[in-house]
Amino acid sequence: MTKTLVDYFVSLVKIDSESKNEKEIALKLAEDLKNLGGEVRFDDANKKTGGNVGNLYAYFPGNIAKEPILFCAHLDTVIPGNGVNPQILEDRITSDGTTILGADDKSGIAQIIWAIKELKNTKTAPIEVLFTISEEIGLLGAKYLDYSMIKSKIGFALDTHKVGAVVIGAPFQNSMKFTIHGKEAHAGSSPEYGVNAIKIAAEAISKMPSGRIDNETTCNIGLISGGDATNIVPNKVVIEAESRSHDKKKLMEISNKMKNAVLSAVQNYKLGDFSASVEVEIEEEYQAFRVDENAEIVKLGQNAAQKMDLNSYTIIGGGGSDVNIFNQNGLQMVIVGTGMDAVHTVKEFIKINELKAGAEWVRNAILLYSEI
Repeated sequence: MTKTLVDYFVSLVKIDSESKNEKEIALKLAEDLKNLGGEVRFDDANKKTGGNVGNLYAYFPGNIAKEPILFCAHLDTVIPGNGVNPQILEDRITSDGTTILGADDKSGIAQIIWAIKELKNTKTAPIEVLFTISEEIGLLGAKYLDYSMIKSKIGFALDTHKVGAVVIGAPFQNSMKFTIHGKEAHAGSSPEYGVNAIKIAAEAISKMPSGRIDNETTCNIGLISGGDATNIVPNKVVIEAESRSHDKKKLMEISNKMKNAVLSAVQNYKLGDFSASVEVEIEEEYQAFRVDENAEIVKLGQNAAQKMDLNSYTIIGGGGSDVNIFNQNGLQMVIVGTGMDAVHTVKEFIKINELKAGAEWVRNAILLYSEI
């Protein structure tokens, strides 16, 4: 391993690891974890995700008799994440502006491993490390994780912004896909024999809720595709959307409003014996979670930050992460910050002092947990 945390982080972001292509970085990290004394294994989640490697797990037995605690981050990055050329500036690390940096989530990976490295000769409780695959494309690694590997009951995922932040809640999410079927015809010679699927979609979208619905609920129409040429009345359009809420009842209400807007629009388009139709697909992507502010894992996260004189605070998040799936499967987990900023953009960066603070936070969390 490299001599400094910054060098180690930089070495990780140079490895291509867009979703479903995490094998190279996973094998490197597996070797690093083994060299630190970890018992390493992979599951076969990739057989279901279509990726080239499974979730990476490591167990450090420690030497204090106590249940283990889990630290998690994800291996994959969003696009464009290949060929990252990191730039070490005076106070931060960036990409060269042509790709993302990959601090989401390689800062979390580096911080976890660096903290374990620093504690290699220190008495600690058992530690579990999990690096998941395909988080960025639907939390797939967490969804298909072999949960029989995990012995911890509580843990942290390092996958948000400010070091010291503890995310204790996140919403439900539904994904929606509406495939509208009209009738094609020549747009110039016989448009009256066609039923325009794009026009149906436009009417449906005009009736759909969108944006922030209330302080717990959001809805977004994200994708629309259809049509083959300007001289053809389009016979098919696909609308893709999502809804999120911290309240399951509100989630269902907003999802039903989206569906009913399409069903209502379709009913208005008939031509002789032909009636427009729609295929409706609504899928629950993940369930909400909410961890009590007084839970042991929350207090541990805050105390680890306060030990560094960092301001620590709890957040109810608006996005989904592996932690939604972990809590759904019986683990009590929260999300903590690494210092990553401007994620999912080519302007992504991490301040060097935040990168170091995140590693110190992990170290403190392990030591404090070992003392409890």
